[in-house]
Amino acid sequence: MNLSAILVVSFPAQVESCMARLDTLPGVAVHHSDPATGKIVVIQEAASTDAEVEGLKRIKALNEVLMAEMIYHYFEGDETLETAMPAGLDEFQGLGELPEFLNPRKE
Repeated sequence: MNLSAILVVSFPAQVESCMARLDTLPGVAVHHSDPATGKIVVIQEAASTDAEVEGLKRIKALNEVLMAEMIYHYFEGDETLETAMPAGLDEFQGLGELPEFLNPRKE
């Protein structure tokens, strides 16, 4: 089981339509919203971390979404995490390369 909390930011005038679209996505439920600021918190449940990353990509691709970032992640029993990062996460989040000052192996 993988659960994540995702902060979504939308134009304040589009919060209602954004929430309606978010509620149609599989495993996604709107938990809280602030129409004045356009901020929406959603909870996503996915079978694996790969499915979780794909869900975040779907949220980011919605027309009403200005920004969406995972702010909390809980996983249990996902053995793929013990062997490798989820496929596509590096290229999606730009996490593949460490700055040289954070990579002691390059010295």
